[in-house]
Amino acid sequence: MGNKRILIIGPSWVGDMLMSQSLYRQLKAQHPECEIDVLAPDWCRSVIERMPEVANSIAMPVGHGSLQFGVRKRLAAVLEKRDYDQAIVLPNSLKSALVPWLAQIPLRTGWLGEMRYVLLNDPRKLNKDAFPRMVERYVALAGPGVRRAEELPEILPPQLRVSEADQLAALEEFSLPAERLIGICPGAEFGPAKRWPDYHYAALASRLIEDGWQIACFGSAKDAEVEAEIRSQLPEEQQSSFHGLAGLTTLPQVIDLLAACDAVVTNDSGLMHVAAAVNTPLVALYGPTSPDFTPPLSEKAEIIRLIDGYLKIRKGDADLGYHQSLIDIQPASVLEALERVLNR
Repeated sequence: MGNKRILIIGPSWVGDMLMSQSLYRQLKAQHPECEIDVLAPDWCRSVIERMPEVANSIAMPVGHGSLQFGVRKRLAAVLEKRDYDQAIVLPNSLKSALVPWLAQIPLRTGWLGEMRYVLLNDPRKLNKDAFPRMVERYVALAGPGVRRAEELPEILPPQLRVSEADQLAALEEFSLPAERLIGICPGAEFGPAKRWPDYHYAALASRLIEDGWQIACFGSAKDAEVEAEIRSQLPEEQQSSFHGLAGLTTLPQVIDLLAACDAVVTNDSGLMHVAAAVNTPLVALYGPTSPDFTPPLSEKAEIIRLIDGYLKIRKGDADLGYHQSLIDIQPASVLEALERVLNR
């Protein structure tokens, strides 16, 4: 293949972007000399920059769901000069396939969706039952002729680059201990329906602090409210052992700090996938969303879910908007799972 140049049109969410690394690892396994660039929204680029397989991350100047044809056309004119041999389009939208087509990249690969026959010249018809997990759908695009997940090579899990020096610098900046540190990620997109209740997180944190652990709470600025709820439910003497970081860290710092934790307890969220990709033991708590489609890709993960199937729900109808299946997950069972992953 020589120095094959591949442009990936990346997904828009951090968790999906992490799962796409399995595709890049597979492409590198097949063609060690290939050069992979990833076009992605700004908020995903610091994750891409921790992927050794990616040569360049390119900013997607168009917001999620926005057409802005003129902007896409100008971007395509720049990319056309880079002489890519292939584009692999991971999102299913028509818009996401426009840039490679406008850039006249000779081979344009992707799953058929939203009437993309013209824009893709290497289209694949997706049988969702044959590829039940998102990561399998990504990796299947690495080569032709794969009809079922069972025919794929062994999937190489996401694996972000972290350094001990970066971890120590981040720990120092936020006055966190280098030992006996448990991370919690109590936020999730789409509101409380995907979240384990704040009062359960508080009960778990209190028990862990009793046992000599420190707690680091991760999330974006919009998770500061749930973080404050958790802290307020801790006894006053325990609050100094609870470190609220929601909205205070950059994504690179979160990557380093999750890698420095002994273990992480998390909802189904992008940070769950980050914790998996830095090889930190984790307990993942699922409610209406299904771990069958986007599980944490780590042998050090334990999943707790009390219901089956996938519920297309964005609002829980139990107290405070939580989903009953997550309310039913008791702190004691999470503590037991945490002890298991810590002792593995």
